[in-house]
Amino acid sequence: MSTDLHNFVAEIRACQLCKADMERPPKPILQVSNTARILIAGQAPGNLAMESGRPFTDPSGVRLRDWLNVDEKTFYDASKVAIVPMGFCFPGYDKNGGDIPPMKRCAETWRQPLLDRMSNIGLTVLIGGYAQKWHIGDQMEKTLTATVQKWQSFLDQGVIVTPHPSWRNNAWLKRNPWFETDLLPELRKRVRSLLS
Repeated sequence: MSTDLHNFVAEIRACQLCKADMERPPKPILQVSNTARILIAGQAPGNLAMESGRPFTDPSGVRLRDWLNVDEKTFYDASKVAIVPMGFCFPGYDKNGGDIPPMKRCAETWRQPLLDRMSNIGLTVLIGGYAQKWHIGDQMEKTLTATVQKWQSFLDQGVIVTPHPSWRNNAWLKRNPWFETDLLPELRKRVRSLLS
C-alpha cells in the first residue's frame, strides 16, 4: 500500500464523525490497497462484520464469494480485492430489525478521495441501491430489479450491478433466474480474468 493511501486509510479508521448518531462507537471497516483490481461497493458492514472487524463475515459474504467464484483467502486479499462500503460502520437496526441506511456523511467525506487513490480497479461490483445510486446515479432505473436487469449496459464502465447477497433477497433471486444464468457467468469471467 502506498504511503499516501496508508495514511488516508489510517484517517478513515480513526473517524468519529458519526459518533453522536450511532448506537455503538464507530469502527470503520474497509479493505483496500493500490493494487486491488476488483472493488466491492456495498451498503455498510453488518453486525457480524462489526464484531469481527472484517467485511462480509456472515452468510451474505458466503453467497457473495460464490457469486464471484472466489475462495475466502482470495476475497480477503486486499492486494486483489478492495471492499469499500458506502458507510464504513455498522449503522444499527431500524424498528423492524433491518439495518438502517449507511450514514451519508461517510461517503460525502471519504469516498471519492479514497477511490482516487485506487487507480488499478478494473471491475466495480455495485451491491444494492445505495452503492448504485452513488456510482451510476442517473443511469439507474426506478427499481433495483430494473437496474440489475440492464446490467449489460454498465459493462463498458467496468461495472456490474447486483442485489445484496442477503438471505432477505432469496425470493428476488427465485423470481429473477436470469441473474444466475446470465449475469453471474459474466461476473465470474471478469473476476477470473482480473485475478489471473
